[in-house]
Amino acid sequence: MIIESRFAGPPGSGNGGWSAGVFAATLDDRGPVEVTLRRPPPLETPLTAHDGEIRDPDGTVVAQVRRVEPFRAVVPPVDRATAEAASTAYPGLVDHPFPGCYVCGPENPHGLRIFPGRLPDGRTAAPFDAPDPVVPATVWAALDCPGGWAVIAPGRPYVLGRIAAVVTALPEPGDACVVTGATVGGAGRKAEVHSSLYGPTGTLLGWARATWIALPAA
Repeated sequence: MIIESRFAGPPGSGNGGWSAGVFAATLDDRGPVEVTLRRPPPLETPLTAHDGEIRDPDGTVVAQVRRVEPFRAVVPPVDRATAEAASTAYPGLVDHPFPGCYVCGPENPHGLRIFPGRLPDGRTAAPFDAPDPVVPATVWAALDCPGGWAVIAPGRPYVLGRIAAVVTALPEPGDACVVTGATVGGAGRKAEVHSSLYGPTGTLLGWARATWIALPAA
């Protein structure tokens, strides 16, 4: 398997959610599967899966993949208009640690363009127009950054460390979806978040729980 350059997150590495979705497919890309990233997923590099580990050509472990018990980590939905209004105040539009991110980077015109803004209750919400084609890794990616932006703050970047997801259905290309995220706990440099994806009629398409890790101060 290869994480193509167009699915980048931080410079030189794959977006965590997309990469996790690709790695999850070695077991079950609809979940429930948990992926722990042990190093930034390299781009344009042949990766292999064996005994629940994703390794690069040198044998270095990139990620660990395992099945988990069914879980619910659902963040309540909002209507599309509310998500669009929240998105106009997306902090990443003015201060983004990785502006080329495939999922949420404002400088990536070919990405998913998911810009999560904060709601009054602390949740994040964003509109999401499903691309063509849509695969399960698309849903994993969409569930990634909206959770992270519940904790990312100016000068305090975070990266995905672990994510477990359930994909109940795929949106159709062009579907006007909504994604929500929320912080549910954490300590020290770790933040625990949930996220959910909803289709045009409000149908729950997938949810995730994730651990984000704050990067050391520069």
